[in-house]
Amino acid sequence: MILFLLDLYVFQAVLTVTRNLAPLAQKSIYFLYWTIFAITAGTFALASATRGTPPSSFSTYLASTLFIIFASKLVVVLFLFVDDVVRLGKVALNSTSAVAEFDPSRNKFLNQMGLMVAAVPFTAFIYGMVKGAYDYRVKRVTLHFPNLPKAFDGFKMLQISDLHTGSFTSTEPLKQAVEMINKQEADLVFFTGDLVNNVATELTDHMDTLKEIRAKQGVFSVLGNHDYGDYVNWGSREEKHRNLQTLIDSHGRMGWQILLNEHRKIEKDGEHIAVLGVENWGNRRGFPKYGKLHQAYSGTENSPFKVLLSHDPSHWDGEINQHYKDVDLTLSGHTHGMQFGVNIPGWKWSPVQYVYDQWAGLYKKGQQYLYVNTGLGFLGYPGRVGFLPEITVFELKAA
Repeated sequence: MILFLLDLYVFQAVLTVTRNLAPLAQKSIYFLYWTIFAITAGTFALASATRGTPPSSFSTYLASTLFIIFASKLVVVLFLFVDDVVRLGKVALNSTSAVAEFDPSRNKFLNQMGLMVAAVPFTAFIYGMVKGAYDYRVKRVTLHFPNLPKAFDGFKMLQISDLHTGSFTSTEPLKQAVEMINKQEADLVFFTGDLVNNVATELTDHMDTLKEIRAKQGVFSVLGNHDYGDYVNWGSREEKHRNLQTLIDSHGRMGWQILLNEHRKIEKDGEHIAVLGVENWGNRRGFPKYGKLHQAYSGTENSPFKVLLSHDPSHWDGEINQHYKDVDLTLSGHTHGMQFGVNIPGWKWSPVQYVYDQWAGLYKKGQQYLYVNTGLGFLGYPGRVGFLPEITVFELKAA
């Protein structure tokens, strides 16, 4: 009913804008409009009836397209509302004035503007599905640290995050991404969580591709909130545990060293740095605190330089920069930049910034840095606008 009322309201703009067209053109536009409504309503009804069933690629793209159409119509509603306020004012003036007559009909200009402005997000979101989802970008960040061991001056670390392999419809995009990763010839590669959407089997088709990732001194990884299977109704606790263990074992089969609240020391020319990795630790309601940073930290007290892998950036304010002030660099993911926003030099904006204080790019407090990678994959909406899939390359420099 809500969908019908919304479409009926927006249809008023269509009637206003097309009122001077030929009858055949008008009928064709009206038929197309209400056909799209019927498909939208049918899709939402089918989705409600089959809730809990894993969506197919077709249904995901169809649902996303229809949602984009729905969201674009909300933009038109804003202009129609302004038009209605103006019309009501005209009616009120008309009823009290004995001099002038006021036309209470809809303002064609406002209706045209509503449809034109709505076309902007519609076009952007469609482009994000067609092109943005796989438009991989390499970002380069140079960081200077006074306590970095001299042997690590110029050391290159690469971060990827949030692959969400269950969202991919083929293996080709990740093959392209891995080729780009290997071209960077990094000393270390880090993966900061959310390898799957929900279940370990989503990874199966992509393991041969991901095991090709190369780094001079190893690939290290941690778990993200989606990796635990917390969003699935399992038949038993044992089944959920087996799924998680299968996923953990898959990291090893790909040649990745998964860090489960532990650390590794990376040595070079007689000096070393520490790489710490924790399980998912979220500082927001609904996100469990599996991570045990004290456990990963133990044994690194005398390490001159520390890098921490922690999936959720809220961990930084929640614990890291309060109690572990000698963790020099924290690498996180999780937010995806909401896969939508404005990301231009000097200005970035996304709705996710109203939820997370640190949500994309580089942050600094005191001598500590946090970098939030916006992810290589996608979840839900099968596209990206503004915040494109990211491969981040860090070069460490001794200050």
